[in-house]
Amino acid sequence: MEDKVLVCQDCGKEFVFTVGEQMFYKEKGFDNEPKRCKECRDKRKAMRRQREAEASETPAVE
Repeated sequence: MEDKVLVCQDCGKEFVFTVGEQMFYKEKGFDNEPKRCKECRDKRKAMRRQREAEASETPAVE
C-alpha cells in the first residue's frame, strides 16, 4: 500500500491520502476514499454545526 494523491471535489487542490489513513478507513469498514481535503472537511463540519445550532435556537411553530 502507498500514499495516494487525491483531488478535493470542493477546492480542486491535491491532498495526500496516507497509508495510515487508508488503513484506518479499511479498519472502520469505509468503502470510499475521502473526496475533500482536510480544510474543506473542516469548513463543512463548521457550517453544519452552525446550521444545527441556529435550528435549535429557532422556536418550534405549533
